[in-house]
Amino acid sequence: MRVPRTLVLTNDFPPRQGGIESFVEAVVTRLPADSVVVYARGQAGAADYDRHLPLRVVRHPRGIVLPEPTVARAAAQLAREERCEAAWVAAAAPLGLLAPALRRRGGVQRVVATTHGHEVWWARLPGSRAVLHRIGDFVDTLTVLGPWTRAALAPALSEGARDRVRRLAPGVDTAFFSPSAGGARVRERHGLGDRPVVVCVSRLVPRKGQDTLIEAWPAVRRAVPGAVLLLVGGGPDADRLRALAAERGVAEDVVLTGSVPYAELPDHYRAGDVFAMPCRSRRGGLEVEGLGMVYLEAAACGLPVVAGDSGGAPEAVLHGRTGWVVPGRSVGETAARVVALLEDPAAARAMGAAGRAWVEERWTWDRTVAQLGTLLAGRESDGHQGIAANGEL
Repeated sequence: MRVPRTLVLTNDFPPRQGGIESFVEAVVTRLPADSVVVYARGQAGAADYDRHLPLRVVRHPRGIVLPEPTVARAAAQLAREERCEAAWVAAAAPLGLLAPALRRRGGVQRVVATTHGHEVWWARLPGSRAVLHRIGDFVDTLTVLGPWTRAALAPALSEGARDRVRRLAPGVDTAFFSPSAGGARVRERHGLGDRPVVVCVSRLVPRKGQDTLIEAWPAVRRAVPGAVLLLVGGGPDADRLRALAAERGVAEDVVLTGSVPYAELPDHYRAGDVFAMPCRSRRGGLEVEGLGMVYLEAAACGLPVVAGDSGGAPEAVLHGRTGWVVPGRSVGETAARVVALLEDPAAARAMGAAGRAWVEERWTWDRTVAQLGTLLAGRESDGHQGIAANGEL
């Protein structure tokens, strides 16, 4: 696959950690090194990180990259120096506003801008909606995670921009997230033994639904004695969740691990028999799940999943095949689906195997990188279609 020489313009790049940073790093390091140059925010530790990359990274000297004249000049100059034919704006809002300058001053011929989840609230607030509208008109292609994000952004875009929307979803490293991960080590560390375990891997914030799982736990424990809820991750909701577990009389059956190193995530997934995160939308739809990579990572590890219905989360589950989608605020439905999976290990294993196969088929990084390369080159090919008006991939 030939990828045109491409400028990657981004605030979201390591060593800072986060979901978008991981996405951009995974794509950039899989593209041919001689096809990419990166213009990124300056940050502590950047020099040490950058020197180990096989590609050129230029850091903005004043930290965060904004769509203002200094950045426009610097990014365009870099594009011209590197003879870039294309640009990838790795987070569309607000840096997509620089597309005209990259073309006019930098000689860039195509601009692809990628949306994630935060652009949804841009589309719902008047001032930021106007900015998103301009970005959609400025770029050649605006990418979305899937049908739900396309529908959420569509009202903010012109008809022409809507026609140029294409899907670009993250991938899963199926060699890293694998059924062969060592869940026994995590079980031993937390004294879980051979008890039935439901695991949730996520930042501890209200919309992720860890509180719904705790509310459901008395019913789960009555149906499946000894069942344990393993909450993996840190966050501001930790104290509230501990207090809620004590109030519901399940403190001994709820384990909060705190933050864990990324390298240990597969082991924590595999410590569970079922993965559950009944996420819910909040603040009038401004807090939503854009997709929910944790469901796909869990599936890659061979676990059945129980997902909430917030935003695009249902797109990460084949309902009834790789897991179940429940209303994120429903304690009863969450408990029922969790119990059914714990009570039927054979069915749970079958769902886990189906999830692993689906991820291997549809959610690989190779597929994502190939799609981006196609868009940067201005080509469309079989298997890389956009999203129809009815939301179908």
